[in-house]
Amino acid sequence: MLDTSSHLYYNVSDFTVADAEGLYVRDEDGNEFMDCSAGTFNLSLGYRHPAVVQAIKDQADKLIHVSSSYQTHPINEMTSMLAELAPAGLNHVHPKVSGGSSANEGAIKMAQRVTGRTEVITLFRAHVGQTMAMTALSGNQFRKEPFPTLPRFGMQVPDPYCYRCFYRKEPETCGLLCADRIVDFIEYASQGEIAAVLIEPISGNGGNIVPPDGYLQRVREICDEKGIKLIFDEIQTGIGRTGRMFAAEYFDVVPDAITVAKSLGGSGAQVAAIITNDDLLGMESDHHSFTYGSNLIAAAAANATLKIIREPAFLQNVTTVGDYIMQRMRALQTQAPIIGDVRGVGLMIGLELINADGSENVAATNHMAKAARKYGLLMRTSRYGRGNVLKIRPALNITLDEAEIMCDRIEQLIQGESR
Repeated sequence: MLDTSSHLYYNVSDFTVADAEGLYVRDEDGNEFMDCSAGTFNLSLGYRHPAVVQAIKDQADKLIHVSSSYQTHPINEMTSMLAELAPAGLNHVHPKVSGGSSANEGAIKMAQRVTGRTEVITLFRAHVGQTMAMTALSGNQFRKEPFPTLPRFGMQVPDPYCYRCFYRKEPETCGLLCADRIVDFIEYASQGEIAAVLIEPISGNGGNIVPPDGYLQRVREICDEKGIKLIFDEIQTGIGRTGRMFAAEYFDVVPDAITVAKSLGGSGAQVAAIITNDDLLGMESDHHSFTYGSNLIAAAAANATLKIIREPAFLQNVTTVGDYIMQRMRALQTQAPIIGDVRGVGLMIGLELINADGSENVAATNHMAKAARKYGLLMRTSRYGRGNVLKIRPALNITLDEAEIMCDRIEQLIQGESR
């Protein structure tokens, strides 16, 4: 086979994918691997789900693209379903965005417009997108350092990271200090112009950090007290990943807006949306509109995906299988000192790997991810290889039998490579 990878602008792995179906990926030699990351956490129904593939084919035979200035059945159906499935009060859907980054930017524009303010609060380890504005609002110095002209219109505050609490507190006695201190950041570190708090209910790239009970409720209260809009970035947590359609339901908090992408496409369709309440209405469409937003093929894929994931039995399977994986990983933790913490909700699970002194073991984490292929797995790590968390986020339709095989292989990987 002709190697053309040298023409790519960026570096890629030497691993070449030749075929994939369901949970499994095959290389050119026919070797099969279980994908623990569902592509880039966007294949909620795995590779080549037949219903999604058929929806794409059927739509392609009718109409691939038309200006989003006109009504179409696929877009009307998608927006209606998202509004129906979203938490109460989130009744409006903006589909003219082409990905998670542009969805988050659009939600911020809405908040800035209605509040008349400019600043946005995110978390230390936040990853809210790759555009210039979203890079500026994401955490991690390494992401910002190469770009000295990034806009400066926000600030980061400590994550609700109980395992490595910024304030050196214990969850049982901290009184949710990480939430309450946001008030101090607003008072002393902002310009008094906070328009929005943009937060992932569970951090994705930042290390699969699950907030303690009451944290998001307290953030909601602070936003209400200060007239700040609360935006949930559910690019990774939304559309069934937590065992609920939205993590907002799992945590029982209703934000002013939810952004969705990734899992909405089912088997890889590029689709995203902003779901808002009445308070965020009014932004003109030409203030945030992208040519490939409201794409008809992507909307058809999303509609097929939503019809499958919304079913109670499907969502229950996410919870059941997620609980099984968590139990297996916590049992493994008792046998493998390299695992410092196991945390997650539904099928969004992370293993934090540590050194003997409890510090972050980034080298071992990257080694495990690379060695995973020897054990028939594909795995990803946190913070673009700079973090110490192995991610377990398979397709949401994984079966218990497949989960058992996956856990067996992860055990073999951890035990075999940490000696």
